Amino acid sequence: MKNTTVFLARRILTNVNNPASRPRFYCSPPSSSSPPRNNKLFVGGLSWSVDERSLKDAFSSFGEVTEVNILYDKDSGRSRGFGFVNFSKEDDARSAKDAMDGKALLGRPLRISFALEKVRGGPVVVPRLSNIGDVTNRNRNT
Repeated sequence: MKNTTVFLARRILTNVNNPASRPRFYCSPPSSSSPPRNNKLFVGGLSWSVDERSLKDAFSSFGEVTEVNILYDKDSGRSRGFGFVNFSKEDDARSAKDAMDGKALLGRPLRISFALEKVRGGPVVVPRLSNIGDVTNRNRNT
């Protein structure tokens, strides 16, 4: 195993000057000095009876709503209980978030946060469990 590791390390080091064999790093480009604009809100806790029109009506008093998207289950066709609301201005999105987070819409309290951009093909970070041995031993004793 040690010889294989040394061989791989030596191979990477010797091929660094060849652009075709350089290791590829999949990272997002460095952000500019200003933070990215976020006009998109994640809205969770939606009732199954909420549709795009009623969601837009609930948020349109805070500013111009450019898009509303509710996600539906493929099999049943019912709402999955969350969606997204896009505003034309970040300030409108912020005021809507502050005002509507925790408020009830059709009998259910909303959970609202700024939506995170979906990154496709990016690295997946999986947290390590520090006490995994304890769980394994605990399961053997029961």
